[in-house]
Amino acid sequence: MKNKNFTIVCMVDQNPEQVYKAITNVRGWWGKGIAGESDKLGAEFTYQHGDIHRTTQKITKLIPGAKVVWHVTKSYISFAKDHAEWADTDIIFNITTKGEKTELKFTHRGLQPKIECYEQCSKGWNYYITESLKRFIETGKGRPDPKEKGAPQNASRKSRLTHS
Repeated sequence: MKNKNFTIVCMVDQNPEQVYKAITNVRGWWGKGIAGESDKLGAEFTYQHGDIHRTTQKITKLIPGAKVVWHVTKSYISFAKDHAEWADTDIIFNITTKGEKTELKFTHRGLQPKIECYEQCSKGWNYYITESLKRFIETGKGRPDPKEKGAPQNASRKSRLTHS
């Protein structure tokens, strides 16, 4: 159980295609200041939350109405001893129909209780998936980080990111 990846499941009334479209519009639910494209296979985008968290995700799988996978290629988590804890992890969104509802299963493969940022990062994902993304899917209005928190800061920050 100790190595279990962080997972959240949400149910919504919207169809799988609507859920997929919302997930791939990361500025609508994760961070308004995201840099890069978030809806094209092979594209990369960067999310930043102030000086605390910055990651770059490469989109490795896009199956409309069914699945989205991001591979974290760069990571900086300021409060963890290993600032690169997210590097080489995968963020997975599985979308399935369950009766009249759509199930969104979110898994961050590599975000496990044994790593230092697990408690804080799992709280963050819980908010972004069950509050912001779910609300974005249902109403078209999520609760992403404001642009100021997500905007890339100075070039020296890049030197602290690690490559997988």
